[in-house]
Amino acid sequence: MTSTAPTVPASIPDAAQAQRRILRVLVASQILSGAGLAAGVTVGALLAQDMLGSTSLAGLPSALFTAGSALAAVTVGRISQARGRRPGLATGYLTGALGSAGVITAAVLDNPVLLFIALFVYGAGTATNLQARYAGADLAPAGHRARAVSTVLVATTLGGVAGPNLAAPAGTLAEHLGIPHLAGLFVISGAAYALAALVLALWLRPDPLLLARDIAQAKEADAATNPAAADAADTSEGRGGVVLGALVMILTQLVMVAIMTMTPVHMHDHGHSTAASGLVIGIHIGAMYLPSPLTGWLVDRYGRMKIAAASGITLLAAGILAAAAPGNSVVLLALALALLGLGWNFGLVAGTAVITDTVPLATRAKTQGLVDVSIAIAGATGGMASGIMVAATSYPALALTGGALSLALLPAVAVTAYRR
Repeated sequence: MTSTAPTVPASIPDAAQAQRRILRVLVASQILSGAGLAAGVTVGALLAQDMLGSTSLAGLPSALFTAGSALAAVTVGRISQARGRRPGLATGYLTGALGSAGVITAAVLDNPVLLFIALFVYGAGTATNLQARYAGADLAPAGHRARAVSTVLVATTLGGVAGPNLAAPAGTLAEHLGIPHLAGLFVISGAAYALAALVLALWLRPDPLLLARDIAQAKEADAATNPAAADAADTSEGRGGVVLGALVMILTQLVMVAIMTMTPVHMHDHGHSTAASGLVIGIHIGAMYLPSPLTGWLVDRYGRMKIAAASGITLLAAGILAAAAPGNSVVLLALALALLGLGWNFGLVAGTAVITDTVPLATRAKTQGLVDVSIAIAGATGGMASGIMVAATSYPALALTGGALSLALLPAVAVTAYRR
């Protein structure tokens, strides 16, 4: 009996073998970029508060580097669409390294305007860190895409957890170099982003998106002359999946960034040290990425909708616990931030899988970049509004509001599941 599966010319590299190599390179780059990601989260708000002497604008750094990530998401997406993942991701990380250098310069000069500009540029690293997850799924079979995404995400854990906990020694090193203590982590982030760019530029070969296109084109050509092979070709979900996937990731990002941004400030106001807040943020970032292999398996095994719903419920629990935790309790705040990270992880992996399932290869990178713009704008909104809200009300009020907002995921998931 003759096989009806579409065939791929021998001149095109084997997808499974290439995928294994690509995932190894992405893992290496994500370990480095995770350390770069941690700096802005841990001390960005404290730098602004120190320079401006006001809590009301402490959320502005988070808003700026997430807004900067919106522009970077478009740029990285467009470069990837035109030339492949390798130049797109390498450019994004290099831009993040330049932003880190700008933050250090601003801290030395005590110039808040330069700080805000540099944080905007620094946001490119955050956007690229997230865009890398799509590269992991380009060559993955449909039933394993969430697990491929999760493999890339979990690699961020090592750098992401280690980064914030280097705040104290990095600050000491910075002071020896004549740099303000709080800017020490940005020395690490600049080096980490630059190394991540180098790893991708040298070793992300073959390019996963370009290879996926070559394979798809070969299968289409075979299907054109073999109707049975055309029937066996992979199909995508409806366009409505883009809306749902984007909504899941937008809401989880908004809630996560808002609560996370003000937690170090909340702890600082209750007398906790930078090391203590660094520990809590490190636990939070670990919870954002470490559960990814399990989350990927759950998404592939039980479906995108169920895990998206679990995201909303987990974020609600995080908001309630953060609001109820005494200001002097590092343990309860750490637990609340761990739940916050876990809820974000559920939403990101499920939403990314939905987007990857839905968007065809011909427009995949560009559409993914636009979706990540919406996510970045949501993060910028959450970061900016968080400082204003805490100044006007309180941190518990912010946490409860964020938790309640996350429940909007449930009707959206229910409606989509009903329509299917």
